[in-house]
Amino acid sequence: MELHHLRPAKGAVKKRKRIARGQGSGHGGTSTRGHKGDKSRSGHKNKRNFEGGQMPLQMRLPKVGFKNPNRVEFVVFNLGQLQHIADKFGVTEIDLGFLNDKGYAKKADKVKVLGNGKLGAKLSVSVHAVSESAKAAIEGLGGTVNLV
Repeated sequence: MELHHLRPAKGAVKKRKRIARGQGSGHGGTSTRGHKGDKSRSGHKNKRNFEGGQMPLQMRLPKVGFKNPNRVEFVVFNLGQLQHIADKFGVTEIDLGFLNDKGYAKKADKVKVLGNGKLGAKLSVSVHAVSESAKAAIEGLGGTVNLV
């Protein structure tokens, strides 16, 4: 056996369909596109969401909801989470830079503290917003709340 004797296995290679090369090819005339109609023309392309003229789904469904462009999204921390962070890293001061460094919040995030959970440590907290209950709990233990 030599290299020039090598051939692919029988049935492994299929002949290419040569379209629009005359009637003798078997694929001349309409070039396998059928007769007339939009799909037989060059440049035919279905529009996205086109359902053959039937009323499209997105037009059959009612409009719902409203997205407020002025909504402010906060990353929320509860008192229990702040206590966990304080215990884990042994800190008494939690601010935006610290939360960013430890991966709890991104630089662009706005941070809000809520009053769920138990707080046992005296903490100094600097964030964008604080709920009344969280502020009362932090200051009740002798901590401070600074809004940035």
